[in-house]
Amino acid sequence: MTEHTPATYLAYTDRVWAGQASLSEHLSGRWSELGLIPLGERTGLFTGFANIAVFDSGDGLVMVDSGEWRGAEALHRAVRAWSTDRLTTVVFTHGHVDHVFGVQPFDAEAEANGIARPEVVAHEAVLDRFDRYTRTAGYNGAINRRQFQQPNLTWPTEYREPDTTYRESLTLRRGDLTFELVHARGETDDATYVWIPELRTLCAGDLFIWSSPNAGNPQKVQRYAEDWARALRQMQALGAELLLPGHGVPIRGADRVHEALGNTAAFLETLVAQTLELMNAGAPLDEVLHTVEAPHELLSLPYLKPAYDEPEFVVRNLWRLYGGWYDQNPAHLKPAPEADLAAEVAMFAGGAQALAGRARALLDAGQERLAGHLAQWASQVDPADPAVAEVRAEVFEHRAKKATSTMAKGVFTWAASESRARAAGRELLEVVTDRPSGERESLGARITASRDSLRSSAE
Repeated sequence: MTEHTPATYLAYTDRVWAGQASLSEHLSGRWSELGLIPLGERTGLFTGFANIAVFDSGDGLVMVDSGEWRGAEALHRAVRAWSTDRLTTVVFTHGHVDHVFGVQPFDAEAEANGIARPEVVAHEAVLDRFDRYTRTAGYNGAINRRQFQQPNLTWPTEYREPDTTYRESLTLRRGDLTFELVHARGETDDATYVWIPELRTLCAGDLFIWSSPNAGNPQKVQRYAEDWARALRQMQALGAELLLPGHGVPIRGADRVHEALGNTAAFLETLVAQTLELMNAGAPLDEVLHTVEAPHELLSLPYLKPAYDEPEFVVRNLWRLYGGWYDQNPAHLKPAPEADLAAEVAMFAGGAQALAGRARALLDAGQERLAGHLAQWASQVDPADPAVAEVRAEVFEHRAKKATSTMAKGVFTWAASESRARAAGRELLEVVTDRPSGERESLGARITASRDSLRSSAE
């Protein structure tokens, strides 16, 4: 077992860059036992699934992001072991729940000492996000339980709102450091990247996540791939020597930072260009989805493997952004209820079990996508039939094992659990909870497993 020291952590980050080590150690939070890892005289990094950066401004501390609620107390202890100076400012790079829930212990500390609590600064759209999260807490709880196989997940409805917001850009002078905040649209519409010129340090938030960009995500709101690529090019032009990503290890050295940002921009740019070319030629969504491809040389890079999202989902999001929801199939404009369609197909096929049998045959023949359609139809026709449920479970368990992205794995595994529950006459959440721990991994473990699977297949 590698001894955990700041020096061994930096050596580990070099191995990750070279594709010789996985991100599992970093994303699992194992390195957080070091507290704030020094990345220069005035910079400390608290590692975990989501990163938190702390800067000594010379007149108080400035924090970029604050992590999730489960790590809030550990973060507070780590910061206080690093410095007793007052935390003056916290910047939210966006409003995702794994980035905004670590401020409370510092607020409580300030109140106990009779001083002003930290000023939280964020883009103005963070407020809209928190409002939307509150109004859609049930939906967000459901999709995140499904995506991450966490049956007891409850979506929060109370948030630490920013004290100061901005629209396009904002420059903060704290002590003798400058923090230049710039708005960008990418994974979110409320993203901020932070440039500290005196330290040649760039905090990218989730605009860089050590995975192919999360610009598709089939269960979440609109993403903005073209704007994201533009922001990456802007960050690339800064000449940063240290890149602190929202997730994953830091990247040290101007050449590496330039390469990582440029390749990530190129990945998005090629998906946008191919999609728009086909749309402008009048191609329907089905053709676009099965034609556009991300370059293999980019997908093979350690920081661009499709372990969380995947290019096909990005293409769907581009279609939604530029073309709306109509896919140019007129039968889909005002479709029949899916159950009615399934019943009609089953009638011609000879019943739900016949459909299920054909689904299993297609699965055996390597036609997983077709098998998925037929298994789903069979289940809609006769959801109570244990034999049909068994086939649907087999089909989607197989698809989950072959999927590379967390998005696809989550949806397919949940579907399989639904059918396992029906076949056994059990509650869905019981089945999800009973699944082996390896099938209910943390998000970090899922990303790591996907990376390792892709690396093995490439070798």
